[in-house]
Formats: sequence, structure tokens, C-alpha cells
Amino acid sequence: MTPKSPYRSPGQDPSEPQEHSEGATLDQRIWLTVCAIPPGRIATYGDIAERAGLPGAARRVGAALRKLPKGTEVPWHRVVNASGRSSLPPGSNGEDRQRRRLADEGVLLGSGGSAVLKRYRW
Repeated sequence: MTPKSPYRSPGQDPSEPQEHSEGATLDQRIWLTVCAIPPGRIATYGDIAERAGLPGAARRVGAALRKLPKGTEVPWHRVVNASGRSSLPPGSNGEDRQRRRLADEGVLLGSGGSAVLKRYRW
């Protein structure tokens, strides 16, 4: 049996081949690194880049997260900016969803980003 891949869309056949371009490979490395963030912890885009073997590529992490399929199980909400805040537009549905998901895990993003990072950083 093929193991369930966290970055496939719900209902996508696990035996279906994935793209093998360099971009897809980097995206997969980033997604798998994000999957390793434990519940109740957060990481910055830069943290993820470093752990994925892409030092200095924080923006590349953001690009990969934007490509996630709808309904993904990758815990994208655990990735925040270097200030410990959401990078999504303030008051947007995405920011609200990120805050709710983090709150469900016990992580409260407030106005004190650095304090949030000190407490919850992976």
C-alpha cells in the first residue's frame, strides 16, 4: 500500500505520478518540512527554508505554500513571518483561519510577535 502523502488533494489517487521538475521537488521538500512542525509550535518562513536545506530562501517557502492544493493536510498555518505574525492580509479570511487553527493548538498570535516566537518557536 502506498503511504498517504500530506500534500495531495483529498481524493487524489496516491499512485498518481507527481511532477518531477526541480520546482515540484523543492515544493515537496518544503511541504514535508512544514509537516514536521509539531502541533502547538510555529516556525518562520526562514526556519523552514533552513530546515529544508534552502538557507536564505524564505520567499521560496512562501511560494511553495501558495501552491498547496485546496483541502491540503499540510499545516501551513504553523508558518509565520520573521516577526512572529501572519503574513496574510490583516482581517482576511486566510488570516482569520490561520489564527483560529493556531488557537485550536494553543498558540495565540497577538501583537507581540517576538514574544510569540520565543514561546512557541519550533
